[in-house]
Amino acid sequence: MARFTRVFGVPKLRADFMRGMRFRLMLSYVLFFTALLVGIGMFFRQILEDQMEGDVRDALQIEWDRAKGYLKIEKMRPIWIADETDPEEAYIVSRIKHVYLIADADGVPLQYDEAYDSIGIDSPAEIRRVLNLAEPEVHLRWDKSGTPYWIKAGRVPDEKGRPYFFAIGRSLGPARSTVDRFTRTYFFLLPAMIAITGLLGWALAGRSLQPVNSVAQTAQSMTGSNLSVKIPLRGAGDELDHLIDSFNRMTDRLHQNFEQIRRFSTDVSHELRTPLTAIRGQLEVALFTAETPEQYREAMVNALEDVEKLSSIVRALLLLSQAESGQLALQKTRLDLARIAADVVDQFQIPAEEKGVALTVSIDPAGIPVWADPTQIERLMSNLLSNAIKYTPKGGWVRVQVTRDEGPWARLIFEDNGVGIPAENLPHIFDRFYRVRNAQTSMVHGLGLGLSFVAWIVEAHGGRIDVASTEGAGTRFTVLLPMEPPEEDAVVTDSGTLEKSA
Repeated sequence: MARFTRVFGVPKLRADFMRGMRFRLMLSYVLFFTALLVGIGMFFRQILEDQMEGDVRDALQIEWDRAKGYLKIEKMRPIWIADETDPEEAYIVSRIKHVYLIADADGVPLQYDEAYDSIGIDSPAEIRRVLNLAEPEVHLRWDKSGTPYWIKAGRVPDEKGRPYFFAIGRSLGPARSTVDRFTRTYFFLLPAMIAITGLLGWALAGRSLQPVNSVAQTAQSMTGSNLSVKIPLRGAGDELDHLIDSFNRMTDRLHQNFEQIRRFSTDVSHELRTPLTAIRGQLEVALFTAETPEQYREAMVNALEDVEKLSSIVRALLLLSQAESGQLALQKTRLDLARIAADVVDQFQIPAEEKGVALTVSIDPAGIPVWADPTQIERLMSNLLSNAIKYTPKGGWVRVQVTRDEGPWARLIFEDNGVGIPAENLPHIFDRFYRVRNAQTSMVHGLGLGLSFVAWIVEAHGGRIDVASTEGAGTRFTVLLPMEPPEEDAVVTDSGTLEKSA
């Protein structure tokens, strides 16, 4: 079985290797350059072939022109006029007579050599056709061994002006041989060039994929405790840098989500421990020490109060968790912020009077339209007003102002002259379960979640919240909300008017 596994694993490893991105990039690189090198080879082969054949035709033309100066036909006999003692003239005539044919107008050969004979003596009909042409013609012919020749044929006159057939030829064998040697040499070296290209492609693909491998290795090494790991950018500004930047942003989001989950777990365990401990203690006391129905009843009432507190904590935590995770969708509509502020202040007038706190509101009579979720805006105002009244002693005051700010913003101000917030606590007041612990606030009960809701609501509406406070003198919360929605919220209503939708 072990032997079968090893044998079976070889093709699987090979298949995995061939499916790898580095192999596929290298293969694409090799295929591209193979096609490119083959194309370049064929291109230069054709250029060389055209050049070599052109040189042969040019040489043929030169010898044709020379032949007319050396060839004379007298008394129906070809005569070559050349100084035999001159080596240069003798060489020229010998080259002209290397492949040639002279025939009369009836097609009877007068002179020719063996090379032309191997090509084939022209027929009388062909000779008469050429003699009737106004200009000489050049055509391609092959000898018995298959060697191609350029043949130039035309007419030459004798001393009486009678036409005679004259043809000379030049072999393309050396030119074709040179082209074939080039082709064989080039394509013999082509596999070596492809192999070098493959090695270069493998190296370049590995270098190009190095950032991707770094991303993969970093992702594999990540756990819930080291999500802050970052991959350094290469500085090239290319797609790989964009991938690395996107990966780092993703890890930031994951880190924030894990931190949120960890903080949620820590907060829940901390906040639930106190009421659970109280419930357990009260029930244990009742179980071991209670003797009368009244004592049992008192223990159960106290336990139910702690259960209710526990339920409030759970509901608040679930609502805040849904809000921060995006599961709580805003239902935005156009509403009058001034009217909602007036309604919320009316709801808190009785609690304020019971505590002896003067609650006033200042709004714009013309109204201040905003694009927001009315339920969440009411929760924002209720949380800020509730805190303001809680932490303002008897005889104090709480003021609410709703005005238009510079630009497309609505301004909400919640101000009191209560106990205030120490400067060292201000950066943390929007954290969940955070409460200021001092002599003035120890008697006030709360979960420490209200301002967390406020911060989320403001952020979800694209607004801003600022707080200024002086310990012992009061606190001022300023909320800015956009009066106009973003463009991506635009929809067309049934009436055909342009409105916005969350």
